[in-house]
Amino acid sequence: MNHEILLELLEKKIKDENVLWLLREVINSNPRGIPIGNLTSQLFANIYLNELDHFIKRVLRERYYARYMDDFLILGNDKSRLRGDKEKIKKFLAERLKLELHPKKAEIFPINMGIDFLGYVLRGGKRFLRKSTVRRFMRRKHSNNALISWRGYAKFADSYKLMKKLGLNHK
Repeated sequence: MNHEILLELLEKKIKDENVLWLLREVINSNPRGIPIGNLTSQLFANIYLNELDHFIKRVLRERYYARYMDDFLILGNDKSRLRGDKEKIKKFLAERLKLELHPKKAEIFPINMGIDFLGYVLRGGKRFLRKSTVRRFMRRKHSNNALISWRGYAKFADSYKLMKKLGLNHK
């Protein structure tokens, strides 16, 4: 995120000078960029990427669009339109928000392969954990905090067989 653009967007949305002062302090507290991991990260992402939301919904007129933080997806049947939209989004992000699409994550693929979003794959009316998510957990599972976090995350997927295979109680 670009500091100047974020501050400009915050000033358009927030009129209270005390709140703006506090947000400026948070933004400027990390010389390497916008601090992530604290509660303001969600606020900053939503305000910053609200511009993208409006562009996709109002300019591109996409009906099936979802975004969580900096992950988003657009569902559609017309591959050429989606390719065109992708190029328009790349241009919009570069010019307006000084951002770029992740080269490996910005893909167009048939919906019958499933929808890969936020660490889950939606396919055939079911929600599975992405294989890379499972591998990442397997590397970190030795910590009790990782196990608790994993269970909380996995319970939103059809993961009973996976949890059983991993020797973890599924609750």
